[in-house]
Amino acid sequence: MGVLVWVRHESRVTERRAPLAPEHARELTRRGVRLVVEESPQRIFPIDAYAVAGCAVAGAGTWPSAPPETYVLGLKELPPQPYALSHRHIYFGHAYRGQPGGAALLRRFTAGGGELLDLEYAVDSADRRIAAFGYWAGYAGASLAALYARGRLDTPLTHRAKSAWDAALDGLRASGQSSRRTVEAVVVGAKGRCGTGACEALERAGIRTTRWGTPETAHLDRRLLLAHDILVNAIGTSAPVHPLLTKDDLDDPARRLGVLCDVTCDLGSPCNAVPVYDRLTTWQEPVRRVHDGDPAFAVLALDNLPSLLPMESSRAYSADLWPHLLTLGTDGPVAPVWARSIDAFRVSLARTGLG
Repeated sequence: MGVLVWVRHESRVTERRAPLAPEHARELTRRGVRLVVEESPQRIFPIDAYAVAGCAVAGAGTWPSAPPETYVLGLKELPPQPYALSHRHIYFGHAYRGQPGGAALLRRFTAGGGELLDLEYAVDSADRRIAAFGYWAGYAGASLAALYARGRLDTPLTHRAKSAWDAALDGLRASGQSSRRTVEAVVVGAKGRCGTGACEALERAGIRTTRWGTPETAHLDRRLLLAHDILVNAIGTSAPVHPLLTKDDLDDPARRLGVLCDVTCDLGSPCNAVPVYDRLTTWQEPVRRVHDGDPAFAVLALDNLPSLLPMESSRAYSADLWPHLLTLGTDGPVAPVWARSIDAFRVSLARTGLG
């Protein structure tokens, strides 16, 4: 029998993305992969589309009863129960860089004997992720920051098609042409996937954008950074970094900077490049003021930004991911990309004293 992949319902109510789109599910079933897709009240793709693609349908949250050899595929955090995790799970665990809750998650896997094939560590031989939501995270985050800076951000947030986001940004450009005040942004990590999406959104909104990469951060001009209105942090790193911005910087009398869009969201990790806030923001309150100086300083830190464009981001991600699901083995992952992900899991277990 072929590999069994079980696409779970996402327990987070604002998560509308799917790691696998129906059209790619069809390609997998044609090639002998057994697919089960859970019903979900919020997933952007209807369950009927998966059934037509040849997938079996299961109730939401029934993956704990799946056969032991199952790969459980998702995106965001697992629900708290069952505590002991016995399957092989493929999703973004956010547990390897010292994030709060990381060690607790790893203990759940050791308790049940399961394994985490973290999608963040499913990389090719050049250490590049085989699939990523980065572009869409950068695009959505920068769009929100631009709308907020111009006083046009409506809350609570709702998902939209990209055409609707583009129209909103075009409206900002048109209004900005008649404004006396120029809004300027700096994107750090501008050449990566996140940074590329952020720059495209900001420039569409008519916001003058400075693009920084490794040379600029290695010799940081802090006064120049503080002279912008918006900072988009799109740095991706697995090693501790020197902060781009500290709480002391917020008291700088020359500061013009008023908005931080932290796409990376490494809150609580030694890899955090912008340690100026203590909790993530939400779809109900996407931007939170953290300093009452002149100007006031606000933070936008949503950890599921691509779900604001669930259709486009899911289809793009699924297109990159599905061929690699063909390389999963019935007795465990055998392809190099998945072996690297398992290695990262085992190294993290050992680092936390659980291996």
